[in-house]
Amino acid sequence: MLVGHKTVGDTPEIRGYLLHHGRAADPLLTELAGQTRAAVPELAHMALPLEEAALLTFLVRLTGARSVVEVGMFTGSSAIALARGLPPDGRLVTCEIEPRFADIARPYFERAEVAERIEVRIGPALETLRAMPAGPHLDLAFIDGHKPEYLDYWAELVPRLRPGGLLIVDNSLFSGQVVSPEPGSKAAGVHALNEHARTDPRVELVMLNIADGLTLARRVTDPPGHD
Repeated sequence: MLVGHKTVGDTPEIRGYLLHHGRAADPLLTELAGQTRAAVPELAHMALPLEEAALLTFLVRLTGARSVVEVGMFTGSSAIALARGLPPDGRLVTCEIEPRFADIARPYFERAEVAERIEVRIGPALETLRAMPAGPHLDLAFIDGHKPEYLDYWAELVPRLRPGGLLIVDNSLFSGQVVSPEPGSKAAGVHALNEHARTDPRVELVMLNIADGLTLARRVTDPPGHD
């Protein structure tokens, strides 16, 4: 039984109101979404919603993050959103396996005036993460990569987060398929992370029904009950 359950329907009118009053309207990211639809129409659904982009920028600024890692850049809307929240000396390392996606993204990095804050690393994200210093040095990380590897990304990133650092996991509801008795491999990968994360003593977290589901996990200094 759900207690105090209340959800506003996702209608075009409500979404327009949200974008306008939440200051999430963004001509550059809207143009990038159109470019993505033209270049890779079969994958255009992977473009970041504008309200989620605004939230990412807000969270980077709110946390004062300077060192950020992104797993799964796609055509760059999330990278732009994250980099916009960084101070001038901040740095975003973004992992992307497809060079053609980076080719779409780079002109938009320049137009958004964040190119100097972004380092694109092409190749398997797990290799990129494992090559990073093992100790806590990251302020914020965003996971939006290959869904069957979500738990592996988590395993690499949580130890690298500074105390108080924020880990953001996208698609944590995966179109509702996480509750399916027979989920596909992608939904199963997301569900495996969700099950692990909810009992991981290294973080405190909240899962939100935003876009395709979003989990915010804060790295705690000591696990609960630690003496």
